[in-house]
Amino acid sequence: MLGLLGAASLLAQDGAVSDCFVKINLPADSPVALLGTTGSCRPTARGPALMLDVNVSLTVRNISANRIHGVRLRVVSQEVVAGGVATVYQPSLNVGPGETFPMRIVAQLMRPTQVAVGPLVQVNLDGVLFQDFSFYGENRLHSRRIMTANEMEAQRDREYLKRVLAQGGVPALRDAILKILKRQDDLPQLTGRWLRGGHTVTNAALAAVAPEHEAKFASLQFPDSPIQLMDGSAMLAGNEARAPSIEVRNIARQPVRYVELGLVLTDSSGRQYLACSLPSTDPAFSLPPGGSARVSQQDTLNFSAAGQPVNIQKMTSFVSQVEYSDGKVWVPNRQSLDNSILEKVLAPSAEEQRLATLYVRKSIDSVVEELKKF
Repeated sequence: MLGLLGAASLLAQDGAVSDCFVKINLPADSPVALLGTTGSCRPTARGPALMLDVNVSLTVRNISANRIHGVRLRVVSQEVVAGGVATVYQPSLNVGPGETFPMRIVAQLMRPTQVAVGPLVQVNLDGVLFQDFSFYGENRLHSRRIMTANEMEAQRDREYLKRVLAQGGVPALRDAILKILKRQDDLPQLTGRWLRGGHTVTNAALAAVAPEHEAKFASLQFPDSPIQLMDGSAMLAGNEARAPSIEVRNIARQPVRYVELGLVLTDSSGRQYLACSLPSTDPAFSLPPGGSARVSQQDTLNFSAAGQPVNIQKMTSFVSQVEYSDGKVWVPNRQSLDNSILEKVLAPSAEEQRLATLYVRKSIDSVVEELKKF
């Protein structure tokens, strides 16, 4: 049984949750402590593998001197097989020293049956983000960058809603929340998938009308972006885009170690969709001030909407995220996102969606109280 533990003894805890053994790993200097665990973990045989259905709730205490704004866990059944690792991310926290908060782990993992030694599931602390953007954790899943970007977006959007409330009162805030809900409902639905290994047009009729050709990217340049978009192109054929590649240049004073681009697709009817993100996946990626490099992907993107292939006519790129070499992160401000293209294709941020859900489930007064906490 997973019992109540104090911080001093919580180096690594073994326990049985229903039919699975689960190990919760927290280092000796962890800023959080586990107070209790409930739930279940049920294994089911699937041929040569086990399917592990994990549904566990943790009660966690902040034992640091700083306020916690995010926690990310790495849930592992087996590191080297597909389906062996999951993540649990608790964003938009505002937990003071000594305060407790819940974390729920809901995951479905695969594990080879021949690997029978040790616990079936291990839970590791990959990252804790504090109010001042300092970070603690293994960062195996790039949690520092992901959590920092998420928190910057959350702060950006909370400040916007606070200004709306201050200037127009509760009615104006309600209108802003309703716009978030409408924007979410109106998003054009696009299904995109990577086809590994190159070009495979899935619709012969589209390919006949639009044989493969090189198409240059249009670009949206944000005034405050540290990255300038230069030359970019992809090979287009029907509903597929192969080998997208975009040259980027660092126009900031600090070195950059990660760039993520957003791609917007325009179909033959002029309708636009957010196609995908294009990250700089090379671990050695580095841009000194004034330096240039290419962000690219060699595989093929295949697109459909409502089960039908989308005839790609044009693609537009924009910078969605930048990480500097010191771990600081840039995200677009609201003025940059107030764009005739992006406002139609970008989903509301995770924080906007959280606050809109709070409005739907409770009331506008609950949203007001939530904004006051930050």
